[in-house]
Amino acid sequence: MPAPIALQLYSVREIAKNDYAGTVKKVADMGYVGVEPAGFPGSNVDEAVKIYKDLGLTVCSAHLPMPIGASKNEALDIAAKLGCKRMVSGFGPDAFATKEKIKETCAKFNEAGANAKAAGRQFGIHNHWWEYIEIEGEYVYKQMMQQLSKDVFFEVDCYWVKTGGPDPAAVIKEVGKRAPLLHIKDGPCKKGEPMTAVGDGIVDWASVVKAGTGTAEWMIVELDSCKTDMMEAVRKSYNYLVGKNLARGNK
Repeated sequence: MPAPIALQLYSVREIAKNDYAGTVKKVADMGYVGVEPAGFPGSNVDEAVKIYKDLGLTVCSAHLPMPIGASKNEALDIAAKLGCKRMVSGFGPDAFATKEKIKETCAKFNEAGANAKAAGRQFGIHNHWWEYIEIEGEYVYKQMMQQLSKDVFFEVDCYWVKTGGPDPAAVIKEVGKRAPLLHIKDGPCKKGEPMTAVGDGIVDWASVVKAGTGTAEWMIVELDSCKTDMMEAVRKSYNYLVGKNLARGNK
């Protein structure tokens, strides 16, 4: 059975500002099984929890502040309210600019992982293209795999992996059980260019899903931007993935 499909609600952030509840209902009506919040534009966490519950949506994970330092309690409190096991965050390209910076960044990720574990949750890293380029002769993600605690998981964003250079399916196989969440987005895989609905770009989704069989627990659609109407692209992405039996929906 394919993994269930969720939507990263960052995709519909501009629409949600004016009607959060109505926007999330449209997502549920399309057949999405779960959602992954990243803030609550036009709403708040308490209202959002009720909306998700009323619509029967699972919160598969949430993009939250890093649970370290001053953000620790805020992030853990939001995760507790959402009732989600997995919390996700990341850093910008400067944090991976040299081997020494990668080492320092991984130490912060490990701290986040330990704090999440102590609270009964899991911490994971969402990547962009900069984790999938070579720094000082070695891919950043390979350096990270060597230095990260086993308590830290990867949310592999397949589009950004391909934009960086490697084959997403090969990376998913390599990372294995450490990648329970996959971000699914499509397009030209070129920096600065808008994305498309899943299935309209150049990513080989059949190979990605095959590589994640048995390890990927959720297929999470996320479109940072889109050259077509966003809500229609979200619907089209669902229809493509579920219609091709690459993900499991409610319709």
